[in-house]
Order: sequence, then structure tokens, then C-alpha cells
Amino acid sequence: MSTQGALAGKIALVAGATRGASRAMAVELGRAGATVYVTGRTTREKASEVGRSTETIEETAELVTAAGGTGIAVPTDHLEPQRVRELVERIDQAHGRLDLLINGVWGGDHLIEWPFGKKMWEYDLDRGLRMLRLGIDAHLITSRYALPLLTRRPGGLVIEVTDGTAEYNARYRDHLYFDLAKYAPIRLAFGLAEELRDLGCAAVSFSPGFLRSETMLEHYGVTEENWREAIEQEPNFCISESPAYVGRAVAALAADPERARWSGQSLSSGQLARVYGFTDLDGTQPDGWRFFMDHEAGKEPKEEDYR
Repeated sequence: MSTQGALAGKIALVAGATRGASRAMAVELGRAGATVYVTGRTTREKASEVGRSTETIEETAELVTAAGGTGIAVPTDHLEPQRVRELVERIDQAHGRLDLLINGVWGGDHLIEWPFGKKMWEYDLDRGLRMLRLGIDAHLITSRYALPLLTRRPGGLVIEVTDGTAEYNARYRDHLYFDLAKYAPIRLAFGLAEELRDLGCAAVSFSPGFLRSETMLEHYGVTEENWREAIEQEPNFCISESPAYVGRAVAALAADPERARWSGQSLSSGQLARVYGFTDLDGTQPDGWRFFMDHEAGKEPKEEDYR
């Protein structure tokens, strides 16, 4: 399905849109015609604790505008309630509405301690708690201040971004803090769906598959153009997907007039591709979580069966 112009006049807030999946979501919403507020902690003047200065919210906003929307960068630490309150007040004053909230704040990968599989008490407590602050508290704070504006009119949508579908995350992720941080958005979306129903709004959780983010491409020493060369290092990279695929999934969902049918559910890019018909940059429809579920069930999945 084409979403070109389908979101014209709509106002979106993509929290944590500095890089990766959330940046791609912001860009594709712009391509669909939306005005997109993009937030994060890394600007051209200052990098966040993640330590990557190569991606900034200003660049994300420029990409949104170049795609056909209106990108507006607002430096925001979503763990600071006053900053989030001011952000929402700015959106309200400028537009009087908010149609889409994407809670994509994370930035906790640098806090993960390897190897996975150690006991909870063997991990550093401060790093673990910081991971929970980023993955849970930041989402709650953002929703607390954004939802009164989003619910002002029916049709609003909240997307809680996580890693892994509800089905996949029913298994233990072998790192208690990471497990909690990535399961919480699924439960947040489920609870918000209940609270939003009588207001005519909806909430879902959403997960990319094996994402070829900027960080992941650098890790394997490849680019989006030659990414398949990384399969030799990591065979499961064969089922990876571009950020654009993730963005197309969210744009298609946001443009669906019947999107409320998904409320409370856990969704993924591969799942939505089968419903809405969009493809990745190479014309395929990778379904990473179905691939991984079958792999862990003892099957020997073949790439072509999951694209």
C-alpha cells in the first residue's frame, strides 16, 4: 500500500528519534505528509551518554522534511518531566493536537553487560537500573504528559517500541534487566489500550526484526549496500531488515483508518508487511521474529521462506 500523503495534516511525536528504528519511523511519517516532532539527547552541539555524535535529532528532522513532511527537532531528555511537559506544551500551542505518539526512547545498549546468562546479582546494579529508567520510566513520563493532548480528539494512536514480540518475549531473554526493559513496553501498550478505549484512541507495542541499524552495520563492518557480506560472521543476519522497512510498517499502521483493530496487540514489521503489502528496500518482506521462533523450536529455517 502507498502512504504518500496519507498523513497530511497529522501531528506526530517520535520520542528518541536520533537514530535507528525511531529515526526511520519519523522519516516515513514525513514521507506520508505528517508534521513530525523528533526528540532525543544527541544534538549537533552535544552527544548523549550513548557516545555517538554521528547521528543527531537535527539531522533526523532534516530527513523528515526532505522526505516531504515537516521535521521539527526538540532536544529532550525524556527522563526529565519538566522538559517533556514543555515539549508537549509547545506542540499544543503550535497545533492544538497530537495524532500519533511513538515512544521509541531507549539508548541502553551500551549498558548491557556480556555475556548474557549471568545471574541478576552478577550484573552491575547501577547499569541495570539505568537501563530500566531509559526503557520504562522515560516511556511512562512521556505518556503522562503527551496523552492529555493526544486524547483531545478520537483516533489518536500510541506506539510503544520494543525489541521482540509478546510471543518471543514470553521466553526469558537471559538478562533480567534487559528482559524487564523490553517486556515492559508490551505491557504498557496493553494497559494503555484499556485506558484509551473509551476515548476513541488506541495503543500497540511494535518491534522491528533483526534491524540493520547504524550501530549494527558498523559492528559487522558493512554498509546498507553490502550488508549481506556480514552473513558470514552472523548467519542469522540473512533475515535482517533495513530501518526503512520498519518505518514503512509504522506509516502503514498510522494511515490505516481501522488501526484501532490492533489496539492492545503486539505487532512487528514482518507481520504488518503481510497485512499492508509494503516491502523492504530490496523488494522482500523479511519476518525476523517468525524466523527466530522457528529456529529456537529446533527447525532449520531457510531465508527464502521468511522473505
